[in-house]
Amino acid sequence: STGTLLNSRNATVAIQPGSTAKLMTAAVVFDALSSGEISEDTAFPVSEHAWRSGGAPSGGPTMFAALKSEVPVLDLLKGLLVQNANDAAIILAEGLDGSEDAFATRMNALAERIGMTGSRFANPTGADAPGAVTTTADLGRLAAFILSRHKDRYGLFSLPEFTWNGIFQRNKNPLLGEIAGVDGLAAGSSAKSGYNGVGS
Repeated sequence: STGTLLNSRNATVAIQPGSTAKLMTAAVVFDALSSGEISEDTAFPVSEHAWRSGGAPSGGPTMFAALKSEVPVLDLLKGLLVQNANDAAIILAEGLDGSEDAFATRMNALAERIGMTGSRFANPTGADAPGAVTTTADLGRLAAFILSRHKDRYGLFSLPEFTWNGIFQRNKNPLLGEIAGVDGLAAGSSAKSGYNGVGS
């Protein structure tokens, strides 16, 4: 409750965020929900770009959102946080700001606002991109922001499974169930930086 730092090593070394960038994607959406910009029932369309780049054709983690369908924000968040779905991240970005690039601008504005001085986000999925970096210190700040500002949404991180489009998937966070008491937040990987995770 005090925010005391207990241990730290290389906490400001720049790394590629991998899927931990989806924590920032979620935080941006949580802020938009809190401000009334959107609601849980707001439905966003599945563009060909989101389907091809993040959906079944991409071969990556996906919620299998159907091309040209519309998906409510709450279900997109479940896809994002339970299934680590890239299509959900892109659909949310396009729904809020029209494109991944425009949404990344919003991600970086929030990062600056909460003091993530060593981070820059390039897209909502965390796919490796030039200039996209974060630090473990910054990911800790982001986790603290979510836990303090959006505690009402925190249960989404520990949902054991989610089914969309008739496809059942268990929570993709490998930290859940492996360490007693862990109920969030995210894990990721990057070709350049290896594996990372944010646990609580």
